[in-house]
Amino acid sequence: MKKSSAFIMVVPGLVILAVCLFLPLLRVIVPTFAGENYPLDSYLEFFQDEYYRTIFFRTVKIALITTAACMIGGVPTAYFISRCSRKWRGILLAVSIFPMMTNSVIRSFAWINILGSNGIVNQFLMAVGFADKPVKLLYTEFAIIIGSVYLFLPLMIVTVSGVMENIGDDMMEAAQSLGAGRLTAFMKVIFPMSLPGIIVGGILVFTGTLTAYTTPQLLGGNTNMVMATFIYQRAMAVGDWNGAAVISLIMIVVTLVVIKGFNALANRLDRRGESNG
Repeated sequence: MKKSSAFIMVVPGLVILAVCLFLPLLRVIVPTFAGENYPLDSYLEFFQDEYYRTIFFRTVKIALITTAACMIGGVPTAYFISRCSRKWRGILLAVSIFPMMTNSVIRSFAWINILGSNGIVNQFLMAVGFADKPVKLLYTEFAIIIGSVYLFLPLMIVTVSGVMENIGDDMMEAAQSLGAGRLTAFMKVIFPMSLPGIIVGGILVFTGTLTAYTTPQLLGGNTNMVMATFIYQRAMAVGDWNGAAVISLIMIVVTLVVIKGFNALANRLDRRGESNG
């Protein structure tokens, strides 16, 4: 296919992105640089306010913990699924993505029933004598993290398993034949070769958690506000659209920085693997 023909095919998509995404985004964000004294006044005010900083750092912390938890749980699960037969692989992947077919509101309400004062967890803790009264699990950062891991873990599993399926069993066998244990072979061979899928999965989980609204709102409540719920409050409750735009651009910048960080980490691990080889 000629380059001109390929470019013509891409033009409709670029026009849609420009009209529906970039132009509205610029219209909202550009006014935030019209400060009274300096263009970045609105952003300096955001980080100078302790309450705003608390919400920002809470959001990033929850996103990082959720991403790490999904990596720890998703990578071994993806490896197990990728080494099953084709029949079982399809069944296990279907089971993995089944929660994604349910609305996030319904899933969050399910966690309310599990983590609430009269929920399953508290009933179990009191029944076995670990607690004399209900433990506060709901409307905490812990509840947001649990709900977010449950929400985004399937993304990590599906993304990584798709990469691991293309890694032949002979790679693991070759490493073991050279004296490496199964865990060592996995960390030295399978893990580095799976880094593209792990990086993509980590980015999807981080950005999804960073921008999630329903789960933090239902499981965190108003006392554990995150950036997404803060945007809604500023725009819809207070009517401060400029403040909401400031928060939105900060979230975009954080996402881009984290994506760059993930890619830099992957490149560093690749170079380390080459030097060890």
